[in-house]
Amino acid sequence: MSERKRKTRKWSAEVTQTSDALDLETGVFNSDDPAHIARSLKRSAEQSGRRKSSPFRSAMSMLTFYLNRAGKNLSAARTRKLDAAKVELRKLFGRKPV
Repeated sequence: MSERKRKTRKWSAEVTQTSDALDLETGVFNSDDPAHIARSLKRSAEQSGRRKSSPFRSAMSMLTFYLNRAGKNLSAARTRKLDAAKVELRKLFGRKPV
């Protein structure tokens, strides 16, 4: 059972490190500033030549992926900051808030 968990964790970590969509800034999801997280994701998405969809979709997908995979291990405060980063990301791309 522990071997299966280890492989799962490695899989999600590998996706955030080697995604075809984005080359992420190291430790971007560890920042305490939602605006910094959003700016970093936007910059990564716009610079990536490997992404298959729009920069907004790529950046939002990576943030959502991180929240979904790490969600059960994140504190409520951390989850709020990452949700706030989604709002900031929408603002940066000129999208309406949900």
